Amino acid sequence: MSSMLEAQADRCMELKDWEQRWQEDKTGFHQPHIHKMLEGNVDKVLHGRTGVRFFFPLCGKAVDMKWLADMGHSVVGVEISEKAIQQFFEESNLTYSEEPVPAIPGAKVYKSLERNISLYNCDLYNFSSSIEGKFGAMWDRGSFVAINPRDREKYSALIISLMADDCRYLLSTLMYNPKLYKGPPFAVPGEQVHSLFEKKCNVEQLLSEDVTVDRYGAWGIDYMIEQLYLITLKISEK
Repeated sequence: MSSMLEAQADRCMELKDWEQRWQEDKTGFHQPHIHKMLEGNVDKVLHGRTGVRFFFPLCGKAVDMKWLADMGHSVVGVEISEKAIQQFFEESNLTYSEEPVPAIPGAKVYKSLERNISLYNCDLYNFSSSIEGKFGAMWDRGSFVAINPRDREKYSALIISLMADDCRYLLSTLMYNPKLYKGPPFAVPGEQVHSLFEKKCNVEQLLSEDVTVDRYGAWGIDYMIEQLYLITLKISEK
């Protein structure tokens, strides 16, 4: 393990910690607008396709979901906070149904009545392709960087298992000096993205942008780089 990763290797957030953040409205990670990296690269994800099924891991109440659904795509998200899911529908002015998920004890799925959006209230690691099949696209902003660093191999294996043959997975990560801030969001070195995915996937870095702003300065860090990757299954894995 590189010294860069060691600083956060044992950092652990429990599911209840994330639920509490939503309950206490400590959700600085939520963005009230369409993420510019998704907006600027959505054509690379769609790749000429219409009616694409998108997966949003740890979706929160991302407005990106309604934006894509309004374009005619379908969205499936997974989120541990029931409050976040309810707020998404309320703030999007969408009505919804609520029902149990027999395959996942204790889980519920919230479905929009106006758009093709289904949000599962459960532990991400209890979700699988047997629940909703595989997906043609994924948008991962605030998820990979939120999971506990020790779980990254488990997480990447789950993501790959949810990718349809033509899936185009757009992944946003953050890089900063993890010795100066304990996270989350956690720092993700580019070489780790490659090592986790490149055995079964093609990994293309699309962007690397300095997103250092005052908020990050308050965390005591001196720089913040956001990196964007496009990940697709290798032909040999199809």
